[in-house]
Amino acid sequence: MNAGNSNRITREYLDSLLVETRYLDAAAPDTTLQLYGRTFPTPVMTAALSHLDHFMEPGSTEKYAEGAAGAGVVTWIGMSSKEEIELVAGKSPAVVEIIKPYRDRDLIFRKIEHAEKQRLLAVGIDIDHPFAEGGAPDFVDGFEMKAMTTAELGELCRSTKLPLIVKGVLSVRDADRSLSAGAGGVLLSHHNNRIGYAVPPLMALGEIRKAVGGRIPIFVDDEIATGMDAFKALALGATAVGIGRPLMTAIRDGGAEGMAEYLRNVTKQLAYVMACTGCTSLSAMDASVIHKS
Repeated sequence: MNAGNSNRITREYLDSLLVETRYLDAAAPDTTLQLYGRTFPTPVMTAALSHLDHFMEPGSTEKYAEGAAGAGVVTWIGMSSKEEIELVAGKSPAVVEIIKPYRDRDLIFRKIEHAEKQRLLAVGIDIDHPFAEGGAPDFVDGFEMKAMTTAELGELCRSTKLPLIVKGVLSVRDADRSLSAGAGGVLLSHHNNRIGYAVPPLMALGEIRKAVGGRIPIFVDDEIATGMDAFKALALGATAVGIGRPLMTAIRDGGAEGMAEYLRNVTKQLAYVMACTGCTSLSAMDASVIHKS
């Protein structure tokens, strides 16, 4: 990896955070998450993976949906066909679809309408994928992308009763503008090293949490792989976290059940760290247990 690789920088930042134990008066923790009027057993979710049948073997999307269902987690899905969205929606307990910033804005509205028909938990817009090298518009699967304006984001938010999550936020500036547009949540992410030297999500989390002020959920992905990683994010103010590439490995090695077991183990790891730090529930998370080495 080169010096500016954002995945490496994020991993190193995560590993630099140390945890203070608090055993006296501790108790067995509750990892239950309340989100958008629904209850889930864990704040651990999948990240918004795309085109699994293309990048992996055929049938991987179905295994992905079944694995999420087996663990009872919220399933996030990225760029996918209608058929793939419908497959995941039919098998997973709750689904969030992340939509690209297509130049054809009508396509975005149509995808939101389809998400509503599938009764998804939420939808999102991927604001961090408009540009290719040189700053020209990016093309994904033959579709041209275009940077989203705050005004356009507001139109999208007003067009649907579903919460609309803004993915790719790494600054108070974008968090403030997302909030003003009516966003139903923000996802802190550099999208798997879309730009080098990106601020690690957990480094930006504290200031963004203050700016958001508890008005909307804050989600975090990038390099989250263990219950300890999840705990650090949650203690610093995240509502929930997403795991991405490790789930692809889990599916390859063990299919749907392998993925489900991976997610269940992450939640068990999270519960253990919560117990050892006196955090009895997600609402009792305490940023003061985290120290920077």
